[in-house]
Amino acid sequence: MFTGKTKNLGVIGCPVAHSLSPALHNAALQAAGLDYAYIAMPVEPASLGAAVAGLRSLGFRGVNVTIPHKTAVMEYLDTIDEDARIIGAVNTVVNDGGRLCGYNTDVLGFIQALKDAGFEPAGRQAVVLGAGGAARAVLWGLIKEKVSGIRIGVRNPAKAQPLAEEFAGTVPIEVFDWQQESFQRGLSQAELLVNTTPLGMYPRLEGMPPVDWQYVSPGTFVYDIIYTPARTLFLQQAAEHGCPVLNGEGMLAGQGAAAFQLWTGQLADIAVMKKALRQALQDK
Repeated sequence: MFTGKTKNLGVIGCPVAHSLSPALHNAALQAAGLDYAYIAMPVEPASLGAAVAGLRSLGFRGVNVTIPHKTAVMEYLDTIDEDARIIGAVNTVVNDGGRLCGYNTDVLGFIQALKDAGFEPAGRQAVVLGAGGAARAVLWGLIKEKVSGIRIGVRNPAKAQPLAEEFAGTVPIEVFDWQQESFQRGLSQAELLVNTTPLGMYPRLEGMPPVDWQYVSPGTFVYDIIYTPARTLFLQQAAEHGCPVLNGEGMLAGQGAAAFQLWTGQLADIAVMKKALRQALQDK
């Protein structure tokens, strides 16, 4: 039962009605026996500053931040964590006595899911498909884990080149047109292949990045950060090719668990979060 002592959490975005975060977090909060409530709150871009001020004034313990506010919200916060600053996006805000700190837990969610699946990125060659907002967190996570090199495959290399230049000097990073044969042939060197694009996401299930599987080693670990459907066409073809595969379910639960710990100081039950996620997807 909610009382005057209940601590408030939520997610802000536009739109936000589709968010699965309330299901994930309320299940984890209940399992932990914590007196918190988590709700979805639609916030128009023009109202973002007022909304953040309202969260501060109302004493919300924290919020998740989703599209289109992940970058814009940063100007309204008091401090920004290193990961969020480098990535250029905040997905979690913590209110410590009226002081708002921004974090990006996508990095932790991405890497933890990968390690939980038995893949250690250190010293490995990685290929990342796409160079959008999600790719930034993936790239930074791989750099922090000290991969030996990263090849980025995209539709428009000119647009992706500035991203590679931002991370220059960390690990060797190259950008390629993913349609070029030179890029496809280079897939033979990949030990990790990650899709960060929305190609193949529900409801456009027929989409996938261009990958010529004849060049991909069956031992290459293939990771699609999409979680709906549970197995995209990209992952289906990878599995048929003999590759170990992983979808975005663990990343979603992992980033949520990292936010949960920032707010509550307690570890979230990942299994409970994943179960709530599957149920929410079935109910949609």
